[in-house]
Parts: sequence; structure tokens; C-alpha cells
Amino acid sequence: MRPAGARVTGSDAPPGDAPRPRSGLLAIDKPTGVTSHDVVERVRRRLRAKGAGHLGTLDPAASGLLLVAIGAATRCASVWQGGEKTYEGRLRLGIVTDSQDLTGAVLERHEVTVQASAVREAALTLTGDIEQVPPMVSAIKVQGQRLYRLARRGETVDRAPRRVRVESWEWLAFALPDASFRVRCAGGTYVRTLVHDLGQRLGTGAALAALRRLRSEPFGLERSVTLRELDTLSPYEVWERCGIALDLALATLPHVTLDAEQAGAVGFGGRPRIAREASGDAPLSAGPRSVVVRGPEGEALALGELELDPDEPGAIRLCPHVVFPWTVREGRA
Repeated sequence: MRPAGARVTGSDAPPGDAPRPRSGLLAIDKPTGVTSHDVVERVRRRLRAKGAGHLGTLDPAASGLLLVAIGAATRCASVWQGGEKTYEGRLRLGIVTDSQDLTGAVLERHEVTVQASAVREAALTLTGDIEQVPPMVSAIKVQGQRLYRLARRGETVDRAPRRVRVESWEWLAFALPDASFRVRCAGGTYVRTLVHDLGQRLGTGAALAALRRLRSEPFGLERSVTLRELDTLSPYEVWERCGIALDLALATLPHVTLDAEQAGAVGFGGRPRIAREASGDAPLSAGPRSVVVRGPEGEALALGELELDPDEPGAIRLCPHVVFPWTVREGRA
């Protein structure tokens, strides 16, 4: 069995490579001053990709890791979006803004007399499982409308708090009223709101001054390209530098490996029966994208779910929910 993801794919791959359409993730080191949407459009044009989308927005003022899904990977986005995030940032005490960062309108100013020790202690109260009210500049929908669009019109609406998890704050430097930090947190956590809430606890107010995303588990900046490299390297070189083939990117999920007959059944829309010993540690009834379905050579064929077979006690059925284009067969076997 070949190692999953070892093969480069795409029309610009070296001679002898498989012609399977390119699908996977690109790791882009986004600079400040551009939107995540702009980056996706540049990737789409540069690589002539029909489908592309980012996995977790980075604000224009933020930099760092932006994962872009290409091709069939766009149908798997939820697989990677929940991974733990690592950021480095800088905050400024003594100020409160309507956007919770320095790009917004100043609402309050306060004298800063607290010491570094007080900042460290206050951060401890914002570690672990906490309740967080999403900022008005977020993309969350309230009554069908994006909050940031309401904010642009000068509107403010009530937002229900959400439970998020902050694994750790690490303080890198203090030059009060500024302080630099590294934070690890669950997906869906707003760092600007963490900073705002920290300022509220200190009684000084605080706003985010700079932010850079280092990791979105299990991916980091070590396999990334800048926008300049995206524009100057060939599409093949871009994929060599920062491409993560779909077969490899899906290694974060448990999998089941099918034989040729079972794989063919999936291609024709079937739900093959799986021997219990063949399911390994794959969970049962864990959701429509909880298991990677792999073919005899280890290639990803689909995402699906394992369920107990109601017609045969003790047997397991594979229920594919996302079947990749190269798996689909027409007609009937």
C-alpha cells in the first residue's frame, strides 16, 4: 500500500503522475492588509482552481497561517476547522474600541497603572472553558445577517455567549501599556474578545494591536508560501512547497480500507457491509464525516459514517456521505 498523500496530483505534475484532479490544502502565510477572501481569489486564479475556500477567516489586520481548500477538499472543510489554534499577538492596555482592536473607533481611554503581575493573574481567569460574547465584527449570523455587516451600518445587537476553550496564555514581553503574548485556544475563539475581556477584568480596557496565526492543528507555517511566492513560483512549485494532498490531509480522521469490490459499490452509490475487524478504531454513528473511506491502495474515496446493520445483528454498514469525484461511477455494476 502506498503512503497516503505521497503522490503529487494535477495537470502540471511531472510525467508519469496520475491525472487525478488536484485536491487538498494550501498553507498560505497571509500578510496584513488583505482579506482572506482576496487570498482565496488569488489562489484560485493562480492555480486555475475551479473550487477553493479558506478554513477560518483571518482579519485583514492579522497575518499568518491561512489554509485554503482546493477541489474536493472544499467538501471536507468541517474535518479541519475545529483544530486548536495558536496565535502570537500584542495588546494595548488603556483603550477600548468598538472593534476590540486598534482599527476601530475609540470609545474609552484609561490610565494604565497595573503591573505585569496583574496582567498575568487576570489572564488566568480567562483560561480553560469560558463564556465569550462574539464581537460585532464577526461573521456569525444573527437573525440571518452577518454581524460585521450590521456593525458597518452602525448597528449593535444582542449576542448570546458561546463556550470556548483557552488552553494557555504565554506572556512574551511587557512594555506597558503594550504586552506581547502567545495563546492556544479552540477553534471559534475570538482573540480580540479575549483581549477586550482581559482589559475589563483589569479595569483599564484593552484592544488588540497585532495578531499572527502560527498553527491550526495539525497544520503550521512550516509548509507555507507567501503571496509573493504564490505569484512567482510555478503552480507545480507552489504545490511542492505548501500543498497538502487530500489523502494526507485526511489522515487526521480514522479510516476504513475497502477491497476492490467494496470500493466499486461505493462508486455506484452503495452502502457495503464492513467486517467488524476491518473497521479498526473507527467510531460508530459519529457523524456523516467521521470516517475516511480508503481504497485498496490507500487512496481517499469518500467521507462517511459507520452504522450497525439493522438487517444483520453485529454487522456494520458503511454509509458514504461525501463521495469524491474520482470515485463516482455511472450506471450499475
